[in-house]
Amino acid sequence: MKYRTYPGSDITVSEVGFGLWTLAAGWWGDFTDDEAVALLHRAHDLGITTFDSGDTYGNGRADELLRRAFGDRRDRVVITTKVGYDFYSHPDARRGQQEIPHSADPEYLRYAVEQSLQRMGTDVVDIVSYHNAHEEHVPNDAIWETLEALRQEGKIRAWGGALGPSNGYLFEGLDLIRQRRAQNLQLINNILEPWPGQTLTEAAEESGRTGVQVRVTHSSGMLEGKYTADTEFAKNDHRRHRPRSWLINGLQKLEALRFLHEGRGMTIGQAALKWLLASPVVMTTLPNIYNVEQLEEFAAASELPDLTADDLRRIAELQRTNFGVHEENMRYKGTMRREGEPLAPPYRYEGDEYGVVAEMAGAGD
Repeated sequence: MKYRTYPGSDITVSEVGFGLWTLAAGWWGDFTDDEAVALLHRAHDLGITTFDSGDTYGNGRADELLRRAFGDRRDRVVITTKVGYDFYSHPDARRGQQEIPHSADPEYLRYAVEQSLQRMGTDVVDIVSYHNAHEEHVPNDAIWETLEALRQEGKIRAWGGALGPSNGYLFEGLDLIRQRRAQNLQLINNILEPWPGQTLTEAAEESGRTGVQVRVTHSSGMLEGKYTADTEFAKNDHRRHRPRSWLINGLQKLEALRFLHEGRGMTIGQAALKWLLASPVVMTTLPNIYNVEQLEEFAAASELPDLTADDLRRIAELQRTNFGVHEENMRYKGTMRREGEPLAPPYRYEGDEYGVVAEMAGAGD
């Protein structure tokens, strides 16, 4: 496993991290506490030191799993988490991709961080991000001043924002980088859904101070290379709600990416991580992990050879033509257009007079 250090800090993270969403939220299967802790311990054995939580994952369960797994070895791991969704007042409000209400109240944010610290059994959390910041949250001084105050008090070491739950939020991300000077930005990005994640990653590179965490690294499992035209998802699996066209079109796109892994001693799932890690500001990748075999495959990606400049060029060309697949316009969330700043998606169909962006919305957390 290789490691990277956040700009201007001593926070060093593993290139492959472990997001506890899959273990605690119940959207990727059901795990007992013992099963979840065993998977976390195996991840640490493989060199993964970065574990990403969110206080709303299982309404606090993810935090408790971290305490069980690493309470006696807290100094050996980096914990990142997210607060902002008020699940204390709305414990049953979340249904599928529907969000529960946020709170931007400073008193609430302090309470949420304190509760997370107690559940995790620690005095300090390494990075806290405001969970899925929307248009009204980014200009709200109270949020970021509260997080900065908590940093100065020693309860957190760095702060930032997460974008989601679906793909989009371009200008929210740009403002977090350029105006809020966030130390961390968690975003959605992968080979099949590179907009606006790639543009935000490039903005972080230009800033010289923002580190990036990437989630939905495998396009909700498509880039794991395990799906077939006959794949069916369990009733409690959020991918079951995707249109069938997402599956069929995705399989066609994977055919165009065979050059990345066949005959190279690398799986498509590992190549997907290496594509993200080609940017020096991607501090850690957070693939969805839900079994030991997958964990071992992803953890091994860090030490594999980097993708070549020719690989990256070929991928960019495929993205520009949407891998030769014509499909519906993507449904973005958040602020994607702003007067005076006409940022257009760089990934388009060749010859399409509308320049339609082609990927369906990614399911984030």
